[in-house]
Amino acid sequence: MDKDSKISLYGFNNLTKTLSFNFYDICYAKNERQRTEYLAYIDETYNSQRLTEVLREVAKIIGANILNIATQDYEPSGSSVTMLISEEDAYDVDDPNCPSVVAHLDKSHLTAHTYPESHPDGGISTFRADLDISTCGRISPLKALNFLIDSFDEDIVIMDYRIRGFTRDVEGKKFYKDHSISSIQDYLSERTLAQYQLIDVNVYPENFFHTKMMLKDFSFDNYLFGQGSGDMSAAEIEKVEKRLKKEMTEIFYGMNMPD
Repeated sequence: MDKDSKISLYGFNNLTKTLSFNFYDICYAKNERQRTEYLAYIDETYNSQRLTEVLREVAKIIGANILNIATQDYEPSGSSVTMLISEEDAYDVDDPNCPSVVAHLDKSHLTAHTYPESHPDGGISTFRADLDISTCGRISPLKALNFLIDSFDEDIVIMDYRIRGFTRDVEGKKFYKDHSISSIQDYLSERTLAQYQLIDVNVYPENFFHTKMMLKDFSFDNYLFGQGSGDMSAAEIEKVEKRLKKEMTEIFYGMNMPD
């Protein structure tokens, strides 16, 4: 089935499509003060207001209507946003002229959660943001793929795309997906493909697609928070660079590596 081909459906498109992201930003914060400042910086940069702006734009890109937004900023750090969306126009359910409550209200949503953390041993700090776009109907979360990647300053991106359920055409034939896809990479921009090392793990019979991305370019100074490499000895640079690359490799492959 071609990307742009369309099928004539019997009733509503019952396919559920979910695109999930884990974004990781890694840095080196040498002392307690720098680690505290890093966590404060991340908490301010990716607070619930900023996440809400990102999700509003996602809803606009995929052509969804926003029904409800719930936000929360946590103490000492972290934030969450949950947004219910609909493919159809939203109605006031208290209006006597309201034809019905949108049937797939509980199946279409956008969520974002942040997890800043820092460990005193070794000075490595890691920020993780989790985002989910779950849609039911014609709207596709893949339309927002490149926008979301461009919205975060990430070193590693781990993505899952899953199509669940089935829908029928007018003749009653079941369709387990309504668009062509062999990999999430099919929908990534050329710029992103050039910037990242990518690995796929796809399970085609289950319509499950998994892609990991890690930046190819390792510019050491970009990973230092509150200092520059000019203030470090060659031995310290070598030690810190090793720690940073180990952290990134472990996250990318999902396993601990020997020192």
